[in-house]
Amino acid sequence: MLQLKRDKRLKLPEVSTASLPDIVFILLFFFMTVTTIKNQQIMVENNLPLANETEQLNKKDRIIEIFIGQIKSEHTSLGQTMVQLQLDDRLVDMDEIGHQALMALNTMPEHIRKTAIVSIKADHKVKMGVIADVKKQLRTVNLLKINYTTVEGSVFQDF
Repeated sequence: MLQLKRDKRLKLPEVSTASLPDIVFILLFFFMTVTTIKNQQIMVENNLPLANETEQLNKKDRIIEIFIGQIKSEHTSLGQTMVQLQLDDRLVDMDEIGHQALMALNTMPEHIRKTAIVSIKADHKVKMGVIADVKKQLRTVNLLKINYTTVEGSVFQDF
């Protein structure tokens, strides 16, 4: 019987790394173009209340955020000390919140306007009457999908 001898000097060829920098730069450019950075300065106190059962919203591009709370100490030079509403980067009066929310809705692409959600991020010290007034103003401009943003935790933690 014929036996074949193996040549032990044969090795596998090395993997070429010449295209590795190209792949790295393609991935870098992809993530640079896809990623959006939201640079919003919150001017009101925003310690969100706790909730036992929470659910996360998946599509962030459909959300209009309204912050409700006392003005932070670095913004007290504006002259307001009561509860304020913030939409985008500006403080808004209660009477204007519906109109400003509609303007924020009009900046969204047309195909997602019907699924837009208004997210109320109210400080845990804000009275429910203020939130009810905001909801009434939103109802007058037919923005009916409202979400209350909370932090997951035990509701009875403070007791």
